[in-house]
This record gives sequence, C-alpha cells and structure tokens, in this order.
Amino acid sequence: MGPVRGHGHYPEQRDPRRRSRPGRPEQVLVARESFAIGGVRIRAGTVRALELPITRLVTGADVTLPVRVVHGREDGPCVWIDAAIHGDEVAGVEVVRQVMAGLDPKTFRGTLVAVPIVNVLGFMTGDRYLPDRRDLNRSFPGSARGSLASRIAFLFMKEIVAGCEVGIDLHTGSDRRSNLPQVRADLDDPGTRELAQAFGAPVMLHAKIRDGSLRHAAREQGAKVLLYEAGENLRFDSYAVDAGVIGVRRVLASLGMTEPVVEPPVEPSLECRSSGWVRARRTGILHLDVALGQKVSEGERLGTLFDSFGRTLRAVYASRDGIVIGRTEAPLVNSGDAVVHIAS
Repeated sequence: MGPVRGHGHYPEQRDPRRRSRPGRPEQVLVARESFAIGGVRIRAGTVRALELPITRLVTGADVTLPVRVVHGREDGPCVWIDAAIHGDEVAGVEVVRQVMAGLDPKTFRGTLVAVPIVNVLGFMTGDRYLPDRRDLNRSFPGSARGSLASRIAFLFMKEIVAGCEVGIDLHTGSDRRSNLPQVRADLDDPGTRELAQAFGAPVMLHAKIRDGSLRHAAREQGAKVLLYEAGENLRFDSYAVDAGVIGVRRVLASLGMTEPVVEPPVEPSLECRSSGWVRARRTGILHLDVALGQKVSEGERLGTLFDSFGRTLRAVYASRDGIVIGRTEAPLVNSGDAVVHIAS
C-alpha cells in the first residue's frame, strides 16, 4: 500500500478577482482555499470523489476507502459523515447517498467529507466484522503497523477525522435486532448536545463512550460526534433511512452550512440518561407485544415465550419505566438472550 498523506487546508495560488465601486476603495476577493486529502486537492465550489488505498486482495486487486468531498465556495465548518463501520449495516449507506444528492457545492458553506462504506471488506460479504474477525469499531485510533482493522482505523483518523470538527457516525441494530431512530452522544457537552437536539431523532441517549470506538478516538482529538442508530442490519428500513437523512440535513443547517430545513415542526427529542436490555429467562419461541418507540412501565408484560407446541413457558416483563429503543427480531431465543432494549 502506498503512502497516504494527511489532509488540511492549503492556500491556492491564483490571481485574485478585483472590483471597485464609485467612491469606495478597490476590493480584492480571494477564492477560498482548496481542500487537500490523500494527496488530492479539491477546489472550492466543487465535488470530488476519490479512493484512499487500504490493502490488496490475494488476486492483486486494490481495496480502497471510497470518499466523496463537497468543498463549498464559502467558509464554514468541516464535517464528516460515515456509514458501514460494521459491514452489514447498510441503511447508513443510503442515508449518505440521499444527503449528498441534495447538496450544491456552489451554495454550500464549509466542507463535508462523506465515507459511505468504511468496512469495505465486510460490506462486500455482508459481514459485520473484517476478515480477521475484528470489530473495526473497537480498533480506533489504530496503528499504521497493526492489524488490518487497526490500519483502517488509523487511515480513517489520519485522513478524515484529523481535519474535521464534527462527525456523524451512522449505525443500525446488530444481527436480528432493530433500533428506534436515536442519537447517542455525550449530552453533558453543550456543543454536542446542541447538535443532538438539532438532529431531532425521537430519542437522544447520553451514552457511555467505549474504548476503541470511533466516537472515543475522535473526541480525544477534539471532534464532536453524534452516533445515529436506527433500523436493522442488511435492510433499507424506510423509517431509519428517512429519519437519518432529515437528521443529517438538520445538523448541517444548524451549523450554517446549508439553508434551514423546511419541514413541519417536530417534537423535541426525548432525552434519556440510561438504558438496559431485558433478557429472556427461558429458551423458547418469542412473541413480542411491544413496538419500537412504545413507552412501558416496570413490570409490564412485553411478550411471551412458548415451546414448539404453543405451551406458555414464561412471560417477559419490563425491568424499568421507559421507552423501547431496540428489540430482537429473532423468534427463537435462548435463555439469557437480550430481547427488548429500554431507555429512561
């Protein structure tokens, strides 16, 4: 793999445009600086697609990280948006596509760096993890000489995160789990909290930061990060995609990068400070009676476990008051399996 250069902003040598008005001194209008990433410079007011080298397959074919940059004509923040850090989480890829399709670099303020597929190798096979079975979202900030996961994480930190102030990390539920659209973030940080409120998901959850995650590594470098969770893996759930697209657009507008989003008023996000999974206490066939977004009370019946002949084995009860933000979609569960995620 060839060397990959870090990115920043570099002055562009060009003749300034001049204009004068009667009775006023001559004004000099200097074009915005170009944006450099991976050895490529992107002029202001343009969109550019590029590929950052990751590794090579045994066949000799290159594996690259796909990146698309919108570098606006006017100054503004630098923001990244990414999806598919887990290779089976495809809904975020569609969110990125729709967001990018609606942007005009000639009227855009600031810079947006989009990485629709971070775990390229996992995405190609529909696998959550990398070929070495490592979880990419437990491998940040990575190392240039580490495992494959560590090298991808290092590349992402060096080329994407290092030059950005804000990041939006798009996820879905893991295998056979669905999630209510929600933003997980450090709500004790005022700036991050404002961004989470601007996103406008049904729930914003103050979530602990896990070591090795992109959110943890990026925060250590001073970036404010929102983690969006919605839908189920390997599916384009419309409710997850639609909420993600409008949420990202709201954040960009709140940062002054685009015009305000015109839409009907939405209810403020429900703020939750903790969450926990209700687990099955027997092995059986599960019939859940609660939906995503439903409010429940401690002790309320959430569903029932049956055997293969329909005999009731055990009911499943809520362990706390709160709102359902996740649930299993698997009918067969084993004792100890997580079945309903409740936030409060």
